[in-house]
Amino acid sequence: MDTKKLLKEAKEARKNAYAPFSSFAVGAALLTKDGKIYRGCNIESSVMSPSLCAERVALAKALSEGEKEFTAIAITGAPVGEDPKDPCYPCGVCRQVLSEHVDLSAFQVVTEENGKEVTCTLSELLPKAFVFEKN
Repeated sequence: MDTKKLLKEAKEARKNAYAPFSSFAVGAALLTKDGKIYRGCNIESSVMSPSLCAERVALAKALSEGEKEFTAIAITGAPVGEDPKDPCYPCGVCRQVLSEHVDLSAFQVVTEENGKEVTCTLSELLPKAFVFEKN
C-alpha cells in the first residue's frame, strides 16, 4: 500500500469540502481491497440529521467529486418488494440541504405517480426556504 498516494488523494478531496459553519475541512481517501480509491469530504448543512436519505447521498457523492451545479433530481421509492406507485418527494431535511446547492426556482424534482411522471421545482416544495448568509 502506498500511504503517500493515499494521503495525497485525501488532501485533494479536502479541497472540495463544504464547511461554512465549522470551517473545518476534512478529506478522506478510502482504499478498497483491489486498489481503488474513493474520495470523500465533509459536507455541512444548516440542518442536522442522524441519517442520510438517497437524495443527500447522491448530493454528497457529487459534491465530494467537485460538482457544483445541478439541474434536477429523480426520486422513486416504495416498500421493499413493491413497485413504486405513489410519488416520492424529498423529506424536509433533503429539501433544505438541496436548497443550499441549487437554484430553487429552476431545480426540478422528478418523481412518478402510478407510472406517470410528475415534475415540480424545489421552490414549490420548499416555498419559504431557510437561507443562511455565508460570510
